[in-house]
Amino acid sequence: MLFRSRLVSPSAFERASGWALLPEGLCSAGRCVPLAREAVDGDGRLDVVAAAERLRRPVVADQARGLWCLGPEADQPVLGSIDTSDLALPDLDGQPFVLRSLRGQKVLLVAWASW
Repeated sequence: MLFRSRLVSPSAFERASGWALLPEGLCSAGRCVPLAREAVDGDGRLDVVAAAERLRRPVVADQARGLWCLGPEADQPVLGSIDTSDLALPDLDGQPFVLRSLRGQKVLLVAWASW
């Protein structure tokens, strides 16, 4: 879920996340999570970072571009597994490293391109 501000209206947060701001806190599907008063500003806007902390969700911010991204719930895996081709790349010493050698472990692949 992508937000263009750290402070959002409760209705925008509910549309994006499914969590409604109620007097009990943030509520969804019969569950409610208490929320500190400081998580809502004087204009009634909800702090996305404070909500993420209470919902145990990751949040990533790019303040320079005015973007906040709220990740999935911690107890719900995004991707259980994926099969890849036999990828082999040179390691820092120039020796071939085969991705398959990490089978059974959690792996994060980060790709970058200059274009």
